[in-house]
Amino acid sequence: MSDAYDYFRAHAIAAVRKARALPPGRPKQKQRTVARVYHLLSKEAALAPNVHHLEDFRSARRLERQIGR
Repeated sequence: MSDAYDYFRAHAIAAVRKARALPPGRPKQKQRTVARVYHLLSKEAALAPNVHHLEDFRSARRLERQIGR
């Protein structure tokens, strides 16, 4: 396993837990989408780690911060 895989996987798990704690509604749906993005990034990083995933990761982090407001 690569470090990128572990990193993205940890974020995916944390995002899923955060989504489960939210009440039903739009913020929960957005948080679940963020979790799916992290999960997809972890799957791609497991196959071929590269730096092309960084912009996707940054976009997901920005969205997750907006949900938290």
